[in-house]
Amino acid sequence: MNSEIILIGPIGAGKSTVGKLLSDKLRLPQVEMDELRTRYYREIGYDDELAKSKRESEGFWGLYQYWKPFEAYAVERLLSEYKDCVIDFGAGHSVYEDKKLFERVHAILAPYKNIFLLLPSPDVDESINILNEREAFLREMKPNINEHFIKHHSNYDLAKHIIYTKNKTPEETCEEILHLLIN
Repeated sequence: MNSEIILIGPIGAGKSTVGKLLSDKLRLPQVEMDELRTRYYREIGYDDELAKSKRESEGFWGLYQYWKPFEAYAVERLLSEYKDCVIDFGAGHSVYEDKKLFERVHAILAPYKNIFLLLPSPDVDESINILNEREAFLREMKPNINEHFIKHHSNYDLAKHIIYTKNKTPEETCEEILHLLIN
């Protein structure tokens, strides 16, 4: 079993903020997928020009689909490279529409017992609304990527715990996670 703490969830859920607090409290390094992903993606041939072209011709959803195999690889690489730390995934790194990619990520995460999904509320629509208020660009996005992240089964299937953050400070959320940690 692996003791790393992994935070997953949609954009604006508080993964990086809570990750920093956990890192400080536990005196463990914080590893942010968003800071490492470009390096990992390039290891397997990520093409910036193709990504730009997909974004221009297909919108964000086309770019998002292009990212998926790179995201699965990045999860594998990050978990092979970092131990004894607090990890916060990018929002897309725990959501996979392709069954084979999901199974690949599910298998790599299976030994990890401290996977926390951060969501504002158990009410899906309320979570979407709260996060849309936090992240202005999401309100205009069609389709709304956070709505997809919240409604898709992947996060729920990968999480070992779900933490609802509505009406809690990041410090209170951190304390809740600390009480749930399985050492």
